[in-house]
Amino acid sequence: MELVRQPIFLLLMTGSVLFEVFLAVPYYFAFGDEIKLVKTSALAVMLLTGLFGAVLSASASLAREIRTGTALVVLSKPVGRVQFLLAKFAGLAGALALLAYVKLVGVILSGWMAFDAYGKTDMTAIGIFLAAVILAYLLAGFSNFFLRRPFVSDAVFALVVTTTLATFVILQFTQQMQSLGTQASVDWSLVPAGILILFALWMLAAVALACSTRFDTIPTLAICSGIFLVGLMSDYFFGRPAGEGKWWASILYSVVPNWQIFWLADALEAGKNTFQWAYVGKAFAYVVCYAGAALAAGAAMFEDRELN
Repeated sequence: MELVRQPIFLLLMTGSVLFEVFLAVPYYFAFGDEIKLVKTSALAVMLLTGLFGAVLSASASLAREIRTGTALVVLSKPVGRVQFLLAKFAGLAGALALLAYVKLVGVILSGWMAFDAYGKTDMTAIGIFLAAVILAYLLAGFSNFFLRRPFVSDAVFALVVTTTLATFVILQFTQQMQSLGTQASVDWSLVPAGILILFALWMLAAVALACSTRFDTIPTLAICSGIFLVGLMSDYFFGRPAGEGKWWASILYSVVPNWQIFWLADALEAGKNTFQWAYVGKAFAYVVCYAGAALAAGAAMFEDRELN
């Protein structure tokens, strides 16, 4: 609830989902790959904004509490440091799941609204979705003014409900022509792709939480940005030398997270019928092991951290 009440959380959720839907509005010249371009771009927005939100939320949930002394007050009670750290990660994972859900709704809707050179923009769907976002803010304003409830958290939960209802209404009661004589259909393969992105957010959140036990927001953001950039090129830098039997490359290939595991937009377009949920299960096992190792390292650093 503390993370959901952060204004940056609401701004990230609203801005990212609106931008995802906006990606299906312009006319593109992609030589027949317009629909693929929209889907890939929407997934990229979901990944990048989620990674930024994961680092900021992790730093806000731990580093700020250490700096302001709130963590010292909590740990003066019968609460262990490991329990405190794991509880922080559990709350962070729940908040990121909420954020990823709303953005996944935007990804599915933008994939349905996408069209090629022979289609046209679905202004009805855009109007319904914008009305749902405005309604969420109006409901939050009403509860804040008359019921004295927190505006940001109410707006977040209202966005979850209104965007879901708006997407259901659009998919059920409107029609979108992606090309001449071709009616749009929902690409449900975007759901496992979005779940994999959520796994990536959880893994980076564990790394950011471990860094937050020692560093403040800006150093944590810099370290996680470096880990993300190196992890994107992990196959090139460490994968090939590891395949040649070099021990240092094998160690680094295991330590540095491989973000390409969670990015399957191209694979979905190349073989939609071959995608299996078993891969999602294997990716989840990888996330559990890596996040567990990161949290264990964070707990070791947090044990001897001076909080005064």
